[in-house]
Formats: sequence, structure tokens, C-alpha cells
Amino acid sequence: MRALRLMGLNDLQLCDVPIPEPKAGEVLVKVEACGICGTDRHLLRGEFPSKPPLTLGHEFSGHVVACGAGVAIPEGTRVTCDPNNWCGHCPECRRGRVNLCVNNLPTGVGRDGGFAEYCAFPAGKAHVLPAALHPLHGAFAEPLACTLHGMDIGAPKAGERVAILGGGVIGMLALQLAALAGAEVMLVTRQAEKQALGRSLGAHLAAGTEEEARAIWAKGADLVVECAGVVETVEMAPRLARSGGRVVMLGVLPAGQTVRIEPFDLLFREVQFLSSFLNPFTQDRAAGMIADGRIRVAPLVSRCMALEDAVGAIANPPRSGEIRALVLPNVLPNG
Repeated sequence: MRALRLMGLNDLQLCDVPIPEPKAGEVLVKVEACGICGTDRHLLRGEFPSKPPLTLGHEFSGHVVACGAGVAIPEGTRVTCDPNNWCGHCPECRRGRVNLCVNNLPTGVGRDGGFAEYCAFPAGKAHVLPAALHPLHGAFAEPLACTLHGMDIGAPKAGERVAILGGGVIGMLALQLAALAGAEVMLVTRQAEKQALGRSLGAHLAAGTEEEARAIWAKGADLVVECAGVVETVEMAPRLARSGGRVVMLGVLPAGQTVRIEPFDLLFREVQFLSSFLNPFTQDRAAGMIADGRIRVAPLVSRCMALEDAVGAIANPPRSGEIRALVLPNVLPNG
């Protein structure tokens, strides 16, 4: 089969490899769609820890085609993969903080993932999707699961003002969750087309800059959710929070990147600065919200491509206005 393999720093190759055999407790899935995440670009550049050589891809779904010993998921079942594999034994797992597991071996980061025609992974991490669900939509369960964890931490309430910084896939998912909670939502992104998309998905307001956002909400937002993962928006986030407000970081900056924050301002205005990592116990909720249409993902698909085109797509920045590019491993170029 064909697989997109990270061989080393800045070395991503399309390779021919054997179809994996599912071990005891595993499923083998024929991959329908796998999203290109900013983390994949960080992995390529060595800005996020990984163990090459390995097949990338952690946002994917597909059909079960085989099961290892002890697994009874029927062949043909459509599933989405929760990539994170907690050990259950380390101190973090034992206190319920499984997303901080020191032995986590994520599919697509620590073990072979979904940028391949087939992927084997632990059956306990296969979350069932409706057979009638659009074949591309299951790939959004993982980013939605991560966003759900962040919004659980931020806990938006009906009537609150929520500012979403960043118009990528996480921002578009976060604004829908905030709107579902009954909050008044402002999307902050420079790109006019993303502002328009955000409004269509539930944002009540849109701003292109910090100055525009402050002009709209002079006293600031009750909750600011940083979804862009860039220095500018991380530094901006507490400034857009009202006194007594809270900030949640969902965006991923490269390891070693630093930002400037004024501790006195956080202290004097008692602004909570919080962070969110991975998707503890939220993958099933995410799959359900996509399946029943509470979260709209169809407008977030910017383009689809075969594996042959994915090397260039990951090695380069996203296209202007792009929300999520999907790789279809079992579709041939121009097929």
C-alpha cells in the first residue's frame, strides 16, 4: 500500500509499505479521509516530538476491514480514530489526567497513522460513526474532540461574550460550540472570506484586528479562545479579555516559542490564562455531534487530494483562506 512517511527532519516521502496486520486488540481500517493538521507541519519541521520513521496522519476515519484477536467490531463499520493511547498506569493517568500521560503513543505521531491506504490501531480507540455519514466528515471528529476539551475548560455560558481568535478549523469549530452554548460570539480573523464563513456558522460579529475587536467590545470578552497558534494572537488574547475574564489557549505554537505577557495585567484584572491539550474523553461526544448535525463540518472542507499531492501540501503553508485540506489515501491522482 501507499503511505506518507516521515523519515526524518524535513523529510517526508510517499512510500510503498506492506498492509499492516491488526494485532490482538486492534482494528485494520481502510482510510477514507485524513485531515492535514498544523501539527503535521510542526512534526515535519521538528517542532513537535515524534519518532520517525512513521506514517503521519492523526485526524482520520474509514471502514473496518479486519480485526485482531479479541475484537468484535463488524467489518464494514465506519469509525473515526481517537489517536491518543493512554497507558492507564502512570501517575497522570491514575489521577484522571489521561491527556498528560507520559507514555502516550499517539497514532500518527508515535505510531503509524492515517496518511495511508490502511491503518491499524487499538480497537478501543475506534469510535463508531453512522453508515450514512458523508465519507469526509468523520475526519473532523479528532479536531472537534480537542476543541470540545478547550471549550469545556473555558465553559462559555448563555449571554456571555466569547471572542474566537483565528479562522482555521479549530476556530470555526470553537465558534459553533460557543454559539450552541448561547454566547454572543465574535470571530477575529483578518481574512474577509473567513469572517463571512464564521458568520454563516454562528458568529454574531467579526473583526479583522485587535483594534476593531476592542472598538466593538470596549470592555472585552468574558472568554477569549486562542485558536491560531501564533505569537500575535496569543499576546492579544488577554488584552481582549474583560476584567475577571478568562483566556483558553487551543492553538499550538512550535516547541521553544516564547511570547510576551504582562503578569501585572493578568493579576490586576484577575484574568485567568488557561491551556488545553488533546482530547480526554471527548472523541465520542465529537463523533455524536458531527453525526447528528449539531456541528457543521461540510463548509470546512477546502480541498481534497490524493496521497501524491499531500507531500507538497504539508511541506508548505496552507493556502489563503483554507480551512481544512483532506487527503483521500484510496483515491488515485485525478481519480
